[in-house]
Amino acid sequence: MYLEYFGLREFPFSLTPDTQFFFEYGHYRDAYNTLLVALRSGEGFIKVSGEVGTGKTLLCRRLLTTLDDDFYTAYIPNPLLSPAALNLALAEELNLHLARNVGQHRTLKEITARLMQLAGEGRRVVLLIDEAQAMPEETLEALRLLTNLETEKRKLLQVVLFGQPELDARLNRPSIRQLRQRITFSYKLQPIDRAGMDAYLNHRLHIAGSANQLAFTPKGTELLYRYSRGIPRLVNILAHKALMCGYGQGTKVIDDSHVMMAARDTEDVRPHLGLFQRLRTLVLVAGVVVIALVTLFVAHNGVNSALGGWL
Repeated sequence: MYLEYFGLREFPFSLTPDTQFFFEYGHYRDAYNTLLVALRSGEGFIKVSGEVGTGKTLLCRRLLTTLDDDFYTAYIPNPLLSPAALNLALAEELNLHLARNVGQHRTLKEITARLMQLAGEGRRVVLLIDEAQAMPEETLEALRLLTNLETEKRKLLQVVLFGQPELDARLNRPSIRQLRQRITFSYKLQPIDRAGMDAYLNHRLHIAGSANQLAFTPKGTELLYRYSRGIPRLVNILAHKALMCGYGQGTKVIDDSHVMMAARDTEDVRPHLGLFQRLRTLVLVAGVVVIALVTLFVAHNGVNSALGGWL
């Protein structure tokens, strides 16, 4: 569509979690560094939570592609599994070829032997689970039991859970308290703040090949932040559509009008109110409440006066 017109090699705001677009800024950089420190310290459970669209999967993929040969990584993108299916999925990730009808005792023995082999080679095994909020409770318990495997020096298996806030709620259940106590590092991803919005847009445009021929105006960026609330997925959707609008109008300057057109065509978009807007809203609400109270007071006194005169 607009790649040639804007001089881009690829779409800068694709929703695909491409690790070359990973934005090492603020809490994203902090979350990544926290994961590296936790994994190198040999902790059993690590948790990263965040709202829908805040970049958990991209962070997970980034970790998968950057861990060095000291680590052996296993990845489960869809954890809606029974305990038996979880063990088989882990076995496959460990390059074990087991029959589907193999018993659980045999499966666990093979997994333990493989983990011991990798530990003997000096490699740490890390299991990364995306969308962990979908994991059934009995499977979470089976996962906890897997992390009981250890040598005298360290755990044979480390687990990183990536999930939506529902994961935090599930882990607060009394029945899962043993797993919750084993989570030694946790991080909560937040949306991009206003100060980082310009850097985020420029970063993705640069990676996609932009040679400063394409730019968002300050008003366009401000409106983009307000409508997306800083959620990366919504930023990408709105920015992509705004570029389409700019291309359709034959301009390489993306302003607030293009962002507004994109917002009208996008679900789950609502303005993020700044401090001034919030204060203004509070003042308006307070004014309405005061007017209502005065009206009620006047009406009440009027009724009392009328009753007094009638009596």
